[in-house]
Amino acid sequence: MTTKWNVYESFQALLQAGPYHLALEGVLILCIIWLFTAKKKPSRLIRLTKKEEEDLIAEWIPEPLVPNPPEADHPSLNTRTVYGKVGRYIDLGTGEKVLNLGTHSYLNLGERPEVEEAALQCLHKYGVGSCGPRGFYGTTQVHLELEDRLAAYFNCEMGVLYSYGFSTIASAIPAYSKSGDIIYADEMVNFPIQKGLHASRSRIVFFRHNDVEHLEELLKEQVILDKKDPKKANATRKFMVVESIYMNTGKMCPLPELVKLRQKYKLRLFIDESITFGTLGENCRGITDYFNIPMKEVDMIMATLETTAASTGGFCVGTKFVIDHQRLSGLGYCFSASLPPMLAASVIKVIDILETEGPALMQELHDKCRQLHVALSTLPDKVELSGDDISPVKHLRLKESTGVREEDEAILRKIVEKAEKYGIALTVAAYLRDQEALPPPPSIRVTANKDLTKEEISKAFKALQQAIDDVIE
Repeated sequence: MTTKWNVYESFQALLQAGPYHLALEGVLILCIIWLFTAKKKPSRLIRLTKKEEEDLIAEWIPEPLVPNPPEADHPSLNTRTVYGKVGRYIDLGTGEKVLNLGTHSYLNLGERPEVEEAALQCLHKYGVGSCGPRGFYGTTQVHLELEDRLAAYFNCEMGVLYSYGFSTIASAIPAYSKSGDIIYADEMVNFPIQKGLHASRSRIVFFRHNDVEHLEELLKEQVILDKKDPKKANATRKFMVVESIYMNTGKMCPLPELVKLRQKYKLRLFIDESITFGTLGENCRGITDYFNIPMKEVDMIMATLETTAASTGGFCVGTKFVIDHQRLSGLGYCFSASLPPMLAASVIKVIDILETEGPALMQELHDKCRQLHVALSTLPDKVELSGDDISPVKHLRLKESTGVREEDEAILRKIVEKAEKYGIALTVAAYLRDQEALPPPPSIRVTANKDLTKEEISKAFKALQQAIDDVIE
């Protein structure tokens, strides 16, 4: 049925409308008429003379690309350079070899001839790099073999390989935890983990370092909140992220107690095994092997290959369901060029060595860690030692802080410079203070390796002792 516009009926309806309605319509009609009829004044152009233009340009001060740039003498802008191969002894440009106590190659496997030979053989076959992400012609047979070997080594269903250690952990966490989820993390987790936590956009709850009781208090508080809103609680996933041995403190996490809380409060557990891969446990499989924790109690293990494996890159291992998800959601996996095949081949050879010689190598390392720990514990009371005795990573901190972080770092840096003159290469732990969740106190990070001799440990102790006495009065 067609309808026609009836002018008379429309006029009658308009008369029945209230006075405010009529006034509003009248104002709107007048505004429309004004928009169409009003004459627009042309904008007045101000023409400057050539001299005025040059004066304005001379007065203009552009905003710096980097606000508050550091001073030219900032330590990060004046890094030490290693000349030649990096190993147990290094040349820092003086022509003399100094003992390297800053390396994270705890088993010195990068200096093994068979590891170097495996990398060279792969180099001749595959070239330097794949020059593409894993999903775009970046996958070689070596990558697939290494993933299978890593999964078998940790008694897991599947492994996934990344080309950069930092992006491994920073990508793995946000691949699972999303906005609305909750992550419980130790306050001393390393910076890659912190970036992964931030990227997840989840609610981050930090518990005190290795304080299981504090963690349970936080979990109990969440249980109370969940009871108030069961619908939201059912949709909220909860994660726990810890390190096996913390890079920032050198202390081991209390995994058995954490596993009990995981079972009780239904948490998903992620462990960073970067330090303990190949250096802990009866079969060198890390902290789960050390405490005899079944792999079913851990949802995912993450680690870098830039420590014991003496390579670069990183990996995650777990169930097939969990790991497959990263091939689509792990940003570091999807968008980064794949690990150079020759480095993957060297890691395969490292796994061969760990499977055959691992327990003996690990025992040597633990002996050297204990010896170094005892030696550092007897240093002058001006510094204090942090870290477990079998941890290959230890920290030396000032016993009495100046109260100013920059001044503490400057003192520690002078100690490192003095120690270098006495033949020991050390490093001050570096932190991005404005981005760290809780920046650890300034420290000298000291690392142990299995090839240290008693004479070298004694030399390191004397060098540090002398350097501390020279710097701190």
